[in-house]
Amino acid sequence: MEGTPRELSYRMPAEFEPHEATWIAWPHNAEDWPGKFQPIPWVYADIVGHLARVEDVRILVDDAAAEKRARNTLRAAGANPARVYFHREPTDRVWTRDSGPIFVRKPITSEARSEKDTIAVTNWKFNAWAKYPDWHLDDKVPERVAELLGISQWEPTIETPAGAHRVVLEGGSIDVNGAGTLITTEECLLSEVQQRNPGMRREQLEQVFHDYLGIDRVLWMNRGIAGDDTHGHVDDITRFVGPNTIVTVVEPNAGDENHLPLEENLERLRSARNLDGKAFEIIELPMPPPVVFRGQRLPASYANFYIANDLVLVPTFNCSADRRALNILAEAFPSREVVGVYCGDLIWGLGALHCMTQQQPAP
Repeated sequence: MEGTPRELSYRMPAEFEPHEATWIAWPHNAEDWPGKFQPIPWVYADIVGHLARVEDVRILVDDAAAEKRARNTLRAAGANPARVYFHREPTDRVWTRDSGPIFVRKPITSEARSEKDTIAVTNWKFNAWAKYPDWHLDDKVPERVAELLGISQWEPTIETPAGAHRVVLEGGSIDVNGAGTLITTEECLLSEVQQRNPGMRREQLEQVFHDYLGIDRVLWMNRGIAGDDTHGHVDDITRFVGPNTIVTVVEPNAGDENHLPLEENLERLRSARNLDGKAFEIIELPMPPPVVFRGQRLPASYANFYIANDLVLVPTFNCSADRRALNILAEAFPSREVVGVYCGDLIWGLGALHCMTQQQPAP
């Protein structure tokens, strides 16, 4: 397709806007949850059961045998089969937020009346967080989804002295309000340690977000939470819940390693302004007590919630902070049902509800 998404009036919708479907990949790699894989398909079945009440769920599976196992698990868990669709597309891992397509949408006009005209995919390069060698199947997921849906796609690139460079980006590293503002972290996208796009400057990234996601302003947070294998994904710390409302996690315990980074992020948000020059409404969300397994602190955070149609799924960890977090998010989403999903086992894979899901916006 000629022209950038921005030039053709596409933008990335907010997660709280209406969905056509949620995409996930069915768990299959036991090494992602070493010694703890057995409960994971049942956690997925619980999540799919909730989502299938409010929207379609499209599930990537490796092959026919994997599809049969998934169908049996979902049937036993009571998920609505009428809203579940399987696609036999193999993956390396199941963190669809990061490896899956980032959808963009443009308004329906007299020239664009069908979904194929109004929804498109931005196909960013995925390299397994610049940490793991097995990522080539996951990198193909956005292209295959675009083909399955019969919609257009772009591969975001920038010109470098060495030639065109396909930009590396994971969906969990950004969050948008659907009205031109994006949040991300310097730790994830600007640190030379992360090696996603070596040498790429802040201004270049902001231009890419402008051209491919329709973004006019980027709010840069500093760092992510302890235990985050991705080095600073924003979906563990700071999320839009409305065009001008932001939820961000805080840690009041000065002895906790998350205290100072989260305090700095909060101060940056308080100083930030929207495109009209006004302050954002900031809602503070607690962190759970440290979740540790086999001596490793895990990236447990209530900010890793997923917003679906009429529903918000929130990770819980069987601790005293669960109820506070659920109540705060219920007030932030008064028109949606807020449901806690126990993620004490899921988080051993270093991801939770938002990490495993990717929304397909409604036309």
